Amino acid sequence: GLGETIEEVLEVMRDLRAANVDILTLGQYLRPSPKHLPILRYVTLDEFAELKRRGYEMGFSHVESGPLVRSSYHAADALA
Repeated sequence: GLGETIEEVLEVMRDLRAANVDILTLGQYLRPSPKHLPILRYVTLDEFAELKRRGYEMGFSHVESGPLVRSSYHAADALA
């Protein structure tokens, strides 16, 4: 939502896996107030689905990917 490209997100995901990160959450930046940075682009549901698929392909053990996902989203499921 702040202008990052899909390739940039994939690059960060690769870096996270290289650092042995196992659980990944991807969400949409939502502007909390007019004082905060504006949203440059809304990521589509198809893009979130593709990022989730790619995350599992990269070896993450748990991936949550969607516009309203936050770091604690379904945390209990990820640790079960």
